[in-house]
Amino acid sequence: MPKLCAALMSLALLLGLATPVSAATVHTVTFVNQTGQTLWIGSTVNADNSVNFTNLPTLANGQSATVTVPEGAWPNHWRGKFFGRQGCTGASGSTFKCAVGDCGPWANRCSTGEQPTSLAEFNFDQNDRLAPWYNVSYVNAFAVPITIRANGASSPPPECETMGCPENLLPYCPAANKRVGTNGTTPYCLNLNRDARTPYSDALSSRCPKAYAWSKQDAEQGNQTVRQCRTCTGFTVTFHRV
Repeated sequence: MPKLCAALMSLALLLGLATPVSAATVHTVTFVNQTGQTLWIGSTVNADNSVNFTNLPTLANGQSATVTVPEGAWPNHWRGKFFGRQGCTGASGSTFKCAVGDCGPWANRCSTGEQPTSLAEFNFDQNDRLAPWYNVSYVNAFAVPITIRANGASSPPPECETMGCPENLLPYCPAANKRVGTNGTTPYCLNLNRDARTPYSDALSSRCPKAYAWSKQDAEQGNQTVRQCRTCTGFTVTFHRV
């Protein structure tokens, strides 16, 4: 009997250690618009059964809104990105279109992949003890500055650090990469080669090292492109002024 009790205690301990820390935690993401313009929040997901958002907010300058990440039910993860669509016009469901970051004809959700823009990327996973993971990505383009701050975190740095930067990087966009949106006025900086170091990636990463500027930057020694935060209750994604 003592051996059986000891075996059961060992099994219970093992199962406890195997249980994800985040199993009981469903995170939130709060969006803050400090750009000086209206943003229509967009989101797309990885092709891994992550659930698409269907009621995303439109934020006037100075406004904020919070969504709950759908990670608590099957498949127990959410992997995807958020972004601010700019210069949007038209009727939702028919003629709605955005000058930068367009992702289909709906004001409150995306039905296609996003056009190049700044991204806030996340991996929420109930089965990963280190999750959630998060990063700011300018790999496809830079349109507005983004920062991601972990909420309610108690872990010491570098875990849970604020990622991205509030600085406007458009003045440092190489001439060959300068673009305007489909409205002819909204500026952005397009990455012409996302899979290599280029004048674009060098210009952005030298001024904002806590954001991806090209796809393999996380393989560079000493890079600061991605973080994880086991102890947070969620994140605040702030879109800053250009």
